[in-house]
Amino acid sequence: MTARLISVINQKGGVGKTTTAVNLAHGLALSGYRVLAIDLDPQAHLASSLGVTREDIAGLDAVFLKGIPLKSVQLKVRDNLKLVSAGGHLNEVENLEGGKSRGLLLKRALDQYDEAVDFIIIDSPPSSGLLVINALFAAEEILIPMTGDYLAMQGLSHLMSTLTNFEEALQKTYKQWIVLSRFHERRKLAQEVREKLIEYFPGSVLKTSISEAAALAESPGFGQSVFEYKENSKSADEYASLVKDVIKGRTF
Repeated sequence: MTARLISVINQKGGVGKTTTAVNLAHGLALSGYRVLAIDLDPQAHLASSLGVTREDIAGLDAVFLKGIPLKSVQLKVRDNLKLVSAGGHLNEVENLEGGKSRGLLLKRALDQYDEAVDFIIIDSPPSSGLLVINALFAAEEILIPMTGDYLAMQGLSHLMSTLTNFEEALQKTYKQWIVLSRFHERRKLAQEVREKLIEYFPGSVLKTSISEAAALAESPGFGQSVFEYKENSKSADEYASLVKDVIKGRTF
């Protein structure tokens, strides 16, 4: 499988993580790429943001707990876009026994996934538990959404330390992307944080920042991406630009 495998990760909640995963996945699909979106969060916000709200549908929980193939639980949710939902029992995975092998559940499932896709986008929970470990074991690229404040910078420092530890343990190097989300262009603090990020992480900060906007808060309630909810909005334009950043590797 030659797909680009991107885990969207931030242990801090409220940073626009799922919003980024949803709109990146659909934006890539609209651009003609074949995309598999995986909801690794027991809250199932990725699935509900794409209009899948039934809790009785088998999803990633069945893959992890029963060994069902990933392909058998995927749903076609848009043209070029398939979804593996979390399922109603994904939180039970945290209680599994098995040591290190518990962190390889997603990687093994993806290794057996034989469908041709261009991108796999994984939405991770806002935590540092077993499910996030699965996201890290599986991924080749890490996309980190963060807000433009200093507490977010502190959280990013902790996350980068975690990623470094994983790289050393797994003897691999992640391609790391940072996207500023819920961004307030006119706030001096937000601009300062962006400048610091560009200084500390050259080549990792994606060119496009995602502004705070009502459309992004409202669209999940309708089970739609921002491209469907408000096609001609600034938010849709920004996410279309972010999609191009990810495809082409456009950074500061």
